[in-house]
Amino acid sequence: MGNSSSPPDTSASQTWSQRFESALHPAIAQFNASIGFDITLLECDLTGSVAHAKMLAKVGILSDTECDQIVSGLETIRREYHEGKFNPGIDEEDVHFAVEHRLIELIGDGGKKLHTARSRNDQVGTDVRLYLRGQIEQIRQRIKDFQWAIFELAQQHVETLIPGYTHLQRAQPLSLAHHLLAYFEMTQRDWERLGDVLKRVNISPLGSGALAGTTFPIDRHYSAELLGFDDIYYNSLDGVSDRDFAIEFASAASIIMVHLSRLSEEIIFWASEEFRFVTLSDTCSTGSSIMPQKKNPDVPELVRGKTGRVFGHLQGLLVMMKGLPLAYNKDLQEDKEALFDTVATVSGCLEAMTILLQEGITFMPKRLNQAVDEDFSNATDVADYLANKGVPFREAYNLVGKVVKTSLAADKLLKDLTMAEWKELHPAFEEDIYAAIAPAQVVSARNSAGGTGFKQVRSALKRAESLLEA
Repeated sequence: MGNSSSPPDTSASQTWSQRFESALHPAIAQFNASIGFDITLLECDLTGSVAHAKMLAKVGILSDTECDQIVSGLETIRREYHEGKFNPGIDEEDVHFAVEHRLIELIGDGGKKLHTARSRNDQVGTDVRLYLRGQIEQIRQRIKDFQWAIFELAQQHVETLIPGYTHLQRAQPLSLAHHLLAYFEMTQRDWERLGDVLKRVNISPLGSGALAGTTFPIDRHYSAELLGFDDIYYNSLDGVSDRDFAIEFASAASIIMVHLSRLSEEIIFWASEEFRFVTLSDTCSTGSSIMPQKKNPDVPELVRGKTGRVFGHLQGLLVMMKGLPLAYNKDLQEDKEALFDTVATVSGCLEAMTILLQEGITFMPKRLNQAVDEDFSNATDVADYLANKGVPFREAYNLVGKVVKTSLAADKLLKDLTMAEWKELHPAFEEDIYAAIAPAQVVSARNSAGGTGFKQVRSALKRAESLLEA
């Protein structure tokens, strides 16, 4: 999207201005054009142009009659677009020229005045910000929908136990609700992070001109107010060349995808025959073309795969910006497809994962209980038991390591040891050791703030509900 500070002749055969003697080579015109994707910005372009026209009328550059004609023409284009009657082609180059060309067709020479005191550079910057502002609000709502799905699933499984892992090795048993609510916390940060990004998206570059402002007596604060921006850019060079907000958004989107991908990876594990912690519904999984027994976790696999493309867009934006001198450069045309695809990918993944949690996944409590009852994840609680009896923790830790080693050799679990064997390990052991290392007690006892104890999990659910309802 190049620089234009006066209305161009928009016919396909014409050059940009009298500076040019011939039209673009057809292949270069195709290469140069962005109408194939920036048509996405049409609504935002119309909205921005309406505000610009009203501002020009306010400061006396347009008469009220001229402003009314322009606004009416722009709204006609909006209506035509909704009705499928406005479909600009490659000869228009970009959405901004397409709108201006159609406006002149509709209202005549009055349409040529709309571009007064405006460049395509600040125009496109305004459009992208309006677009991204609306998309961020929608993505934040999708995050809330996803969080509701987590919350409702967690409510059902406060006292369902699941093995907890570190290094993908059994570590300590957990409340399944506690495990799920970890993703609630992650996505709460995502929601808040996008709100912070929104502050820097919602700044108006309109009126920055091509790069140096304008000689016309415009009122940038008025147009910003009409468009719902919180403030304006106070440096025209920065206004037309800044894409920090796009990079911030892509970064926040990448973190969202990290969180979705981590949950996806766990669901893929849980659904495997080796784990059998969950079953997947027919509505959220597919089969194999040759193996009739298969049920594949396509949704989490696709989310995991799509995470890479969002990361790629972030990297692409960073590389695009890293060597750009001030102010506008055609490179910035490359921000749009990256942003549009990031928005579509994140939104689609959030929706798919929400549906998966709501109707596509069923946890298997019997299998989960069996899993937490067949390992040594209660070993820490044996050490804690001794520590509570006055044995120094490190000494207790070493003693329990020894008993785990001998139990493994004897093909026994800690719960299978006789009282005599416990006493042989240390005389502090009493009959209450069996209750202390029962999986439900192991979980319930971890009642520190933020822990997996059932009391703490119920408090966490109340906190989550209050965040959602707020």
